[in-house]
Amino acid sequence: MKIGRSILRQWDLQLMVIPAIIFIFVFSYIPMYGILIAFQDYDIFQGFYKSPWIGLDNFKEFLNASEFLTIMRNTLAISFLKLLIGFPAPILLALLLNEVRIPLFKRVVQTISYLPHFLSWVIVSGFVMTILSADYGSLNIALEKLNLIDEPVNWLTIPNYFWTILITTGLWKGVGFSSIVYLAAISGVNPDLYEAASIDGASRFRKIYLITIPCIMPVIAIFLILAIGDLLSAGFEDILLLQSDIVRDISDVLDTYVYRVGIRNSLFSYAAAVGLFKAIISIVLLTIANFAARRSGNSLW
Repeated sequence: MKIGRSILRQWDLQLMVIPAIIFIFVFSYIPMYGILIAFQDYDIFQGFYKSPWIGLDNFKEFLNASEFLTIMRNTLAISFLKLLIGFPAPILLALLLNEVRIPLFKRVVQTISYLPHFLSWVIVSGFVMTILSADYGSLNIALEKLNLIDEPVNWLTIPNYFWTILITTGLWKGVGFSSIVYLAAISGVNPDLYEAASIDGASRFRKIYLITIPCIMPVIAIFLILAIGDLLSAGFEDILLLQSDIVRDISDVLDTYVYRVGIRNSLFSYAAAVGLFKAIISIVLLTIANFAARRSGNSLW
């Protein structure tokens, strides 16, 4: 009864939420019925009901595949690098922007850092390929002018450089937009805390360490939980557009493997099984991260 009365008191707010609930139900929950094909030898002409059931055979095939260890290594390595470098970067940018006292300079930096986010990965990958091209790439031209290399280098075909290029490109594209949330959280910090710290003689770094970071820690914790839960999502568009057959051994991850083996070869059941495997592991990681964060009082549930 208490819940019913609360809903009635907030009927206008509940009415605004209904379209979002319908959207999530239609596009997120109803399609979950499709995971059934992970346990079938799915035939597009026979459909869900007539395709034969094969149990866990698709999962066993993936776990016994010759590429399994390589794909998991690449997925975890790239994800950890993105988490290690890409997660703190927007926090650091937000902290630095918050310390800028020239409004015009701050707005210019924010605009420049936000813009790459609105470019599709097709455009960004084209920029990267052009810059790193062995024939006319500006990087090779600059290095040759500085006598740092004797001949042009085809950077995207060298396995040792691929992860660095991938992480750097993703960082450039997303760091500015990701910092918006942290800037919003910083703007909500009580100014009286900074004034009191200034009276006590605290430096800017002490204010950041003792006031700003602790105040935005709940936001950081929530995004860290979500990032850990999404650890097996090493990327799709960026890797797919930048990779080539030469670097596939160190660039093929779960998402690109599903596309290459499952979708392009019409192995829909196999692709669904790999996707479900990834989803289950992600739920486990999310639960563990949330449980660990609960001790600090910043968990999602």
